[in-house]
Amino acid sequence: MSSRLKPIQEIAEKLAIGEQYLEPLGAHMAKLRLELLSEPRPATQGKLILVTAMTSTSSGEGKTVTSIGLAQALTKIGKKAIVTLREPSLGPVFGLKGGATGGGQSKVLPNERINLRFTGDFHAVTSAHNLLAAMLDAHIHHGNSLRIDVNNIMWPRTMDMNDRALRNIVSGLGGRTNGPARETGFVITAASEIMAILALASSRQDLRKRLSQIVVGFDLSGKPVRAEDLKATGAMMVLLNDALMPNLVQTTEHTPAIVHAGPFGNIAHGTSSILAQKMGLHLADYVVNETGFGSDLGAEKYFDLVMPTAGLQPSVAVLIASTRSLLRHGPGQTSFDAGFANLGKHIENLRKFGVSIVVAINRFPSDTSAQLDSIMAFCRSLGVESAVSDVYEQGGAGGVYLAEKVIGAISTASPGKVRPLYQPEASLVGKIETVAKEIYGAGDVVFESAAKKKLDKFTELGYDHLPVCMAKTQASLTDDPDKLGAPRGWTLTVTDASLSAGAGFVVAVLGEMMLMPGLGKSPQAFKLDVDEGGVIQGMI
Repeated sequence: MSSRLKPIQEIAEKLAIGEQYLEPLGAHMAKLRLELLSEPRPATQGKLILVTAMTSTSSGEGKTVTSIGLAQALTKIGKKAIVTLREPSLGPVFGLKGGATGGGQSKVLPNERINLRFTGDFHAVTSAHNLLAAMLDAHIHHGNSLRIDVNNIMWPRTMDMNDRALRNIVSGLGGRTNGPARETGFVITAASEIMAILALASSRQDLRKRLSQIVVGFDLSGKPVRAEDLKATGAMMVLLNDALMPNLVQTTEHTPAIVHAGPFGNIAHGTSSILAQKMGLHLADYVVNETGFGSDLGAEKYFDLVMPTAGLQPSVAVLIASTRSLLRHGPGQTSFDAGFANLGKHIENLRKFGVSIVVAINRFPSDTSAQLDSIMAFCRSLGVESAVSDVYEQGGAGGVYLAEKVIGAISTASPGKVRPLYQPEASLVGKIETVAKEIYGAGDVVFESAAKKKLDKFTELGYDHLPVCMAKTQASLTDDPDKLGAPRGWTLTVTDASLSAGAGFVVAVLGEMMLMPGLGKSPQAFKLDVDEGGVIQGMI
């Protein structure tokens, strides 16, 4: 198998994308114009395959590599397939996890460019976010005609890098010309509301509407102050004009890939853009779409937040499991028992949304046949199909059996039965409690006073119809990263809440969840360098 990159025009030709819809950025990347969605296509739309996982290890569970490999496998058996992925954030690239372009024989390429600056979308989001922050402070400095309460501002600043020192800061020091001085902070760009808006917008018109409705804070009478009040919408539209267009690249086997937007799976809604998915379904028979972390995070948010917004219903959910992750939950990492409890809970979670399930067992070189047989036997005991996937070593050929299982599940699925966990008319508190008890396994939910006060305020303002986006650790089903397995009856603590009115959801912060991560003691940044020929070394 050759992994030599093909010209992006050849990848576009596989999908019958006309030149008028393609804006090449160099030889191997291109933007897809939004007018593509208006082009007539066959009446039968493609099938959406949602990829999620059990509770993963710190280095991930192989969702990206499996998503890419599955798309390659579907192509190998004669199906027209696309994989839709999020854009990587520089935080993990230089932090603990490393890059997010797959691995081995199942990557999206050119992987170094995608992992680093790609097509500039993250920069555009960062710039639009910080422009709004600057216009807010400038308005206050120049007389504050909107009577903004400087002690009740909700809009932070953002940067695409892990930096714990920026979580809480004081801005405006140095006298009146630089002020007013106030407490604020930074969130990582993947947690910016503008990133969520980019991912959820269905058109330029929808993007404009969402940007204008961003609530930056409150005035002295307690009324919301929006981006449109600051006359910031047009300028943000200018910065996001190109970023709104999805990015077309290719995999190691030249399967088309659309990589667009990058909301985190634990502190945001964690999946590629609605436009990317809609384009994929417009162009191909099967779209493999990755969601962030486990079914308790990315998948739950897809069904409860993205699906109602986009009107897209997955035909099947592929749930990633591995011996490595199963053993992580066991005492002394020698037993699968606690790991099976965790895997079983994720299967239970997906069934609550009414979606068909196939478990993909991501194979590692150290796995034994007995271990793999044990996992498959457990899945059979729950009435769930499973398949071993070896797409890291073998590319699409290592995922053919999985692809056949997925197609089989789709053929008997009833997408009309797929449903959210709660209805819009439920209260914000009720929505949070439903997810906590039904998906996480909590027995009770405690709301700290700051969180409860904010939720009451959002309800008073008429935002209680919005879905909730739960910001929670990915390391556990609970809000405590050290609790493994599938605990039941524990108490969830909601520590904070925020309003993302433009994106269309309310964020509930659970436990000690930070919206600006920090670098670890030995980050991936230690391993990255450039050789004398300008070739990047150490990228994973």
